[in-house]
Amino acid sequence: MVSIRAVPAMNAIAFVFPGQGSQRVGMGRDLWAEVPEARDLFEQGGEALGIDLAHLCFRGPDEQLTLTINAQPAIMTVSMAAFAALQREGITPDYVAGHSLGEYSALVAARSLAFEDAIRIVRKRGQFMQEAVAPGAGGMAAVLGLDTQSVYTACEEAAPHGIVEVANLNSPGQVVIAGQVEAVDRVIELVKQRGAKRAIRLQVSAPFHCSLMRPAAERLAAELEAISIADPAVPLVNNADAEPLTSKDRIADSLIRQVTSPVRWEDVVRRLVKEGVTLFFELGPGRVLTGLIKRIAPEATVVNVEDLESLRLAVGLAGATR
Repeated sequence: MVSIRAVPAMNAIAFVFPGQGSQRVGMGRDLWAEVPEARDLFEQGGEALGIDLAHLCFRGPDEQLTLTINAQPAIMTVSMAAFAALQREGITPDYVAGHSLGEYSALVAARSLAFEDAIRIVRKRGQFMQEAVAPGAGGMAAVLGLDTQSVYTACEEAAPHGIVEVANLNSPGQVVIAGQVEAVDRVIELVKQRGAKRAIRLQVSAPFHCSLMRPAAERLAAELEAISIADPAVPLVNNADAEPLTSKDRIADSLIRQVTSPVRWEDVVRRLVKEGVTLFFELGPGRVLTGLIKRIAPEATVVNVEDLESLRLAVGLAGATR
């Protein structure tokens, strides 16, 4: 198969999409108010799920918005509202990528998944991941200021205490682990002994992106078989391998493996830079990916797009690049 892009593009634009944890009450409100296509997405997503997405995003309450089954479709909707706003301005990506949940938003942007299918799958994915491990049995922790190999070694040494694995390779010096609580706590002790600047438990409801999520991956596989997946209109650099995907034949397998394997975000960004990306737009609530990208590729230009003010900045930057 001939790839969509045989040689790296120059001054390419990548649209990147955030994952769970970026949600906040009020997100997407002015896009909904000012961009008709964004308002349509809130309505379509709400109808697909049988909930009032606009109310959930704009008014919460926070304890409802942060539930995995609500946070994931809500973040996707705001991300796609920002995408619709950029499309309205004639700005399109050369590449797409997303962090965990954000990979589904990226696939919608690449026209590989229909929005209605994606938002249903995302809600089920959140449910499956939540139900894969009993409440309180699993956890995650962020390790800051320690090399990746030392974190892997600590996970191996903590194995007698239970399953614990590297879950996110976010940026230089930022690694997230996931697993059974006792083993996670043991890794925290070990990495602190070896010089980590910080090692802290994360407030999450399940140990995502590790082998404990295998039941969720199996359930997700059945759901993905039931929906239509098209070839991406632009390459997607995926989480599981940090490789550009251009064929629909690899999409479902990539999404299934993503549930139990590390999110290789640092490698994703480096691959996008290698492909010629100089301008990154983070589409959706928050600036988590913006901060990570600046640490990984300080030479790149990065801006988040989550409201009208940031949209205007993005439009100006895209015009200057083109």
